[in-house]
Formats: sequence, structure tokens, C-alpha cells
Amino acid sequence: MDFLNAAVDSINTLLWSYVLIVVLVGCGLYFTLSTGLVQLRMLPEMFRLITEGIGKKTEGKAISSFQAFCVSTASRVGVGNIAGVSIAIVTGGPGAVFWMWVIAFIGCATGFVESTLAQIYKLPRGEGKFHGGPAYYIQNALGQRGIAKLFAVLISVTFGFIYVSVQANTIAQSAVTAFNIPTEATAVFLCVMTALVIFGGMTRIAKFTELLVPIMAGLYILTALAVTIMHIDQVPAMLALIVHDAFQPQAAVGGGIGTAILTGVKRGLFSNEAGEGSVPNAAATADVTHPVKQGLVQSFGVYVDTWLVCSATAFIVLLSGQYTIGGELTGIALAQASLASIFGSFAPSAVALMILLFAFSSIVGNYYYGEINIEFFESKSSKTMLQLFRAGVVLMVLFGCLAELNLVWNMADLFMGLLCLTNLYAVARLAKYSRIALDSYIAQKDQGIEPVFDPAILGNEDGVHAWGVKNPSDHK
Repeated sequence: MDFLNAAVDSINTLLWSYVLIVVLVGCGLYFTLSTGLVQLRMLPEMFRLITEGIGKKTEGKAISSFQAFCVSTASRVGVGNIAGVSIAIVTGGPGAVFWMWVIAFIGCATGFVESTLAQIYKLPRGEGKFHGGPAYYIQNALGQRGIAKLFAVLISVTFGFIYVSVQANTIAQSAVTAFNIPTEATAVFLCVMTALVIFGGMTRIAKFTELLVPIMAGLYILTALAVTIMHIDQVPAMLALIVHDAFQPQAAVGGGIGTAILTGVKRGLFSNEAGEGSVPNAAATADVTHPVKQGLVQSFGVYVDTWLVCSATAFIVLLSGQYTIGGELTGIALAQASLASIFGSFAPSAVALMILLFAFSSIVGNYYYGEINIEFFESKSSKTMLQLFRAGVVLMVLFGCLAELNLVWNMADLFMGLLCLTNLYAVARLAKYSRIALDSYIAQKDQGIEPVFDPAILGNEDGVHAWGVKNPSDHK
């Protein structure tokens, strides 16, 4: 295990220090400028689309825009928002939080572009269902089936296996800290619960996340709000510390500003997933009248994930003063200790229960992405492959509970980097079509009509298979 961990860590250092920072920030800035700061000028429309979709009924096995948003948020909002932020502060100092905010702002534009593309190039599956995502637009729009297959394998392994093990690892650790429950017992419980949900198919997953996500995110944000109000006099100093340390980190941060930036970007990306190619898989499943609708909804999800939920953890940790840069207390244990110092001895138990909700929803959401990409192969044995994949997910839940913390996080960083490079290659080449769709959407809104997508505006309809219906009423 030590040798594997060291090897993966070495590759990550090269990948994240010299390649991904440039690619992620460069693409994010390009998408931000080319869309005219879509993440700012379309913010009111994002909020409108989110609120109008709550509780909207669908026919057959169709998935609503809000359900697709909840599935992606279930994957986004997980241990990265609690354990990941705690690790970022201990490793990169308070300044890492600032760089998480920056990458989230830039990532909103990336999230818009990739999710809009997923909608444009999605495939109808009957009964109101759609599948899509990077593997689909790489094949359908770029005609590069080999790279599409590579992405489908990478995301199935990354989300279905690697990320699932990260979530399970955090649940097991929090259960030991709060209740002294043996990891073996937690592993068995999680394996059973995971199997019950994922073997029920995507419709059950969508309904499960639609119920769970608003509750868990709301409770956690309210907790952080209470902590902030209790320490309101310290908030200005905390914000000043975050900004100051972003550019002049404390001496305890080994590597200085470089470590602060890298830590913030890595942990921020793990949490909000912008550019990673995961969220488009959920975005494509929504039944909407225009691709831009889901692009805007998913872009707003980056704000929810980082500026709300990740900031909630940062405020809790920094205001409690329980952290030590470079210290041994990190991850979920630091979050639990921080809340215990404020609310008393019952706090670790409450956090453990909250972690169970966050991480288990992420396990379910992560599996969802894997299933979509397993079905991308459409072979005669695809049903058998899917059942084997489901069994593999359950086994990775078991592995995650028993594995070492450093190894599972390093593996997550490695596969996350490979996913980003593959996806952003395609998104950069196809970005112009999302801009054309955005202009069409805004033009129709300015005319006071409900936007409906006509693929003819793209000038190239190659690979467009779900938008051939001329009667807008045929789209829900």
C-alpha cells in the first residue's frame, strides 16, 4: 500500500503542478469571456429555473430538470465539502479557501458549457428517458469513438469505484470517532444500503436524491449559519485572513503560495466537479425544451456546492480555531472537533449522521454516472456488465471503509485529473455550439416567448439525435 500511495502521489504532483492548473484555469477563463460572463449575467435566470422546477411532475420515466440537478448535487455535495475543505485548510492554510472560491467562479462557465453540450448531443432512450455526457458528445459530435470509450471507462472507474471508496472511507471514520462503531460493521451496513438503492435503477435514484439533497444541504448550511452568528464579531478578521493568506501564506504552509493555490484548486474541483465531465451525465438526462436551461441549472450548482456548502465548512473550521496548519487533526475528524468545541459533546454524533447523508447521497450519485457510461457501450452483454458494475460498486464501498485515508484521496486526485484532460479537450472543441445555443435562448427570452431549441441554428447537426422534433409541444 505504501509503495502504491507513493507512486500515485508522484504522478499527481506532476499532473497537478504543471498541467491541470493551466488547462483548468485557461479553459475556465476562455469560457467565461466567450460566453460574456454567463455565470453573472444569467444568475437571475438560473435561480428562476431552479425554483420553478421544484416538485414538477414528469410522465413515464422522464427525469425533470430539478431531479437532474439534485442527482448532480448529490454527487457534488459529499465529503469533499466537509472532509475535503478541512484537509485544504490544514494543508494549504486559510488561503486555500480563497482559491476554492476562484476556481468555483471560473468553473461556473465551464459547467454551463459542458452541461449545455450534453443536452445538445444527448440520446433518447424511450419512455421519456435520455442519456448523454462527454462520452456521447465526443462520439456523436467529434466522431472519436476511441476517446469516447476511454472517457466512459475512466468515469465509470473514477466515480463508480474510486470516489465511492472516498465517500465510504469518510463515513467509516466519522462513525468510529462519534460512536466507536467498528469499520467492519459500518462497511456491512453501507454495502446493504447501497445495493438496495442502485439495483433499483435510475428512476429510483432520481427520486431518492430529489428528496434527500435539499434536506441535507439545508441542515448543514443552517448549522454553519448558526456558528457564524455566534461568532459574528470574528467574521471580518476571518475573511481578511482568507484573502491575506491566499497571497501571503503562513510559514507553516510548506511550498508557500503554490501549495495554497494547488490545494484550493484540487479540493475545489473535487467538490464542484466543473470541467471534470461528471455533471453533464446528469444534465443530459433532463427532459427540457432547450439545452441552455439545464446548462444554467447545472452552472448554478457550482455556486451551491462551493460558495454555500464548502464555505459553510470553512467558516466552521476557521471560526472554531481548532485547526493547525500541517497538523495531524484533519479531514472529517477536524470538522467534528470544530463543531464539538462550539456545540458540545453531542456535535460529533450529529456530524457523523450528516456525513452519512452527504456521503451516501454521493455514493448513489456517483454510481449513476457509472451506469450511464456502462450503457454507452450498448453491447449484447451490457446488462451483464451493468450487474457486474453494480456488484463492483458495492465491493468498493467495502474497500473504502477499510482502506487508508491518504491512498483513497490520492487515487481520487489522479483519476480526477485524467477525466478533466479528456473532457476539456472535447469541450474546448465544441464550445462554440453552446454559445450559439445561449444566444438563441436569450433572443427568445427577449421576445417574451418560452425558449425552444431548433438544432438548425447550430449550422452543423451531425450527432444531434434528440432534437429533431419540430413540434415544441412534443418536448416536456
